[in-house]
Amino acid sequence: MPRRYDPERRQRIIDAAIRVVGEKGIAGLSHRAVAAEADVPLGSTTYHFKTLDDLMVAALRQASEGFAKVIASRGGLEDPERDLATELAALMGEWLAGDRTGVELEYELYLAALRRPALRPVAAEWAQDLADRLSRRTDAVTARALVALMDGICLQVLLTEVPYDEGYAREVLVRVIP
Repeated sequence: MPRRYDPERRQRIIDAAIRVVGEKGIAGLSHRAVAAEADVPLGSTTYHFKTLDDLMVAALRQASEGFAKVIASRGGLEDPERDLATELAALMGEWLAGDRTGVELEYELYLAALRRPALRPVAAEWAQDLADRLSRRTDAVTARALVALMDGICLQVLLTEVPYDEGYAREVLVRVIP
C-alpha cells in the first residue's frame, strides 16, 4: 500500500502531546498515549520524535508561545512612555486570566526542565527572550530579576489559587525597577 502524504502529522502529534500533558500531566505522557490522542500509528510518534524528551521540547516550544502572544498583542514593553511596572502587571493579569489549563500546562512543561535536561535550553530561551525584551527598558540585571519575580508571582497564583492581584504585582515590580 502506498504511503499516505500527511504534512500535518508532526503538528498533530505535538498538539496531542500538549493535550495529554494537560489531561494527565507529564507522568501520563508516552508515545503510545500521544499516538492514540493524535489518531496516528505509534510508529509515527517515534518517527517524528525519537524520544519523549524530543516530543516534550517541541511541546514546550509551542506551549511557551502563550505568554509571548500576550506580550506581542499588547506591544507596551517597547513603548518608553508606558510605565514598565504597570505594563508588566497587566501582562501577567491578562495571561493568568486566559485559559487556565494552558497557563498550567506551560508551567508544567517549563518546570519539567528540573528533571529533564533536554528541556532546559527551551525553558532558558523563554526566560532569556523576556529578559532581552525588558533589557530595552532597563539594565540586564534588573531585567533578569523582573523575569524571576514575575515567575514567582505567577507560580504563587497557580499553586495557591489566590486570585491574581494586579495592584500587588505592580507594587513589587516598582520596587525592583530603578
